[in-house]
Amino acid sequence: MADTDQPGDVPSSPDIRITAQFIRDLSFESPNVLKLIDGPGGNPNLQLEVNVNARNVKQGLFESVIDLKAEAISDQGTIYDLELIYGGLFAVSNVPDNALEPFLLVNCPSLLFPFVRRLVADITREGGFPPLFLDPIDFAALYVQRKKTQQSNKDGDLLN
Repeated sequence: MADTDQPGDVPSSPDIRITAQFIRDLSFESPNVLKLIDGPGGNPNLQLEVNVNARNVKQGLFESVIDLKAEAISDQGTIYDLELIYGGLFAVSNVPDNALEPFLLVNCPSLLFPFVRRLVADITREGGFPPLFLDPIDFAALYVQRKKTQQSNKDGDLLN
C-alpha cells in the first residue's frame, strides 16, 4: 500500500527514530554511610517508584522519560536514595493519532529501559553497595493503570 496525500488517509509505514538519549536528572545519596560500615543492618527494604511521561517537543519530535526513584531503608535508616530521570527524543511520523500516546508511554520507555537498568546498577555499585538489578518493567500495564486513573479523574490526555 502506497502513502497518500488525501485527507483522512493514514500513511501505511510509520517512521520512528531515536534522535537522542540523555540523563535529565541524577541524584544518589547515602546519608547514613558511617552507620552502615558494618553492614546495612536488619530488615533492609527497597521502595521503588517508576513513572513515565511524554510530551511533544515540536512537530514530529517527542520526548519520552522514565522517572525512577529507589530508596533502600533498614532499621539503621536510609541506606541509599537514588533518583534518576532518563529520557529520549523520538522523531515520529506517519503514526496515527490514536496510536501515538501508547507508543510514547509504552514502546519508547521499553526502548530506554535497558539503559536505565544499567545506570541504576552502575550507580549503586559505585556508591559502595551491591548493584541494584531492576526486574523488567511492564510499561503496558503501567499505561493501562494510568488510563484507568485518568478515566476516573477525567483529566484528559496523558501527554504533557
